[in-house]
Amino acid sequence: MIITIDGPAGAGKSLAARQLAKNLGFRFLDTGAMYRAVTLAGLRQKINWENTGELAKIAANLSIRLSDARVLLEDEDVTAAIRTFEVTTLTRHAADNLGVRERLVELQRAFAEGKNLVTEGRDQATVVFPKAEVKIYLTASDEVRAQRRYKDLLARGERVTLPEVLKKQMERDRRDLQREIGGLRKAENSIEVCTDRLTADEVVAKLEQLVRAAEK
Repeated sequence: MIITIDGPAGAGKSLAARQLAKNLGFRFLDTGAMYRAVTLAGLRQKINWENTGELAKIAANLSIRLSDARVLLEDEDVTAAIRTFEVTTLTRHAADNLGVRERLVELQRAFAEGKNLVTEGRDQATVVFPKAEVKIYLTASDEVRAQRRYKDLLARGERVTLPEVLKKQMERDRRDLQREIGGLRKAENSIEVCTDRLTADEVVAKLEQLVRAAEK
């Protein structure tokens, strides 16, 4: 069984998907981490971000492995490094790059082959796994999402302001919605869940209830 969880940044997808997978005994696929890893590789190689071919070439030859809660880039643990504000801001170059997207979609489908999987991202239900058995669209208000991201960045030692985070989030939302390939879309048969007034545990419980109902 494949369970997709799509939605905008800050809706709580990664945390919910990871815990849901654990509760169900499924594998977890963090697709956002893959785009971040490609971005980090480009940042380290000091590429010209306007030259889409450079980043696509990097992605084509990059080794990215997801192991439990860790992200390995060429066998280096970059779990923390890919979550910085700088990488988050630059990840749009990977997300908007057709060559990068095609390569990562290949890797995502290969990762899922023969597995029970919970996967999260922007295009999992619409592009990567259109035949997934359970499709969930997780969302939250702009303010709630920005607050969550702001607190997360502060906890990581980043020096940012809430207005700055909200501005970047709105820019990211606009790009995600306007992206022709792999843009943020709610699949027709996705179940929408708003997380504004729910704790993390309540979100996971609600999602697990939806999955259990689909299994019957």
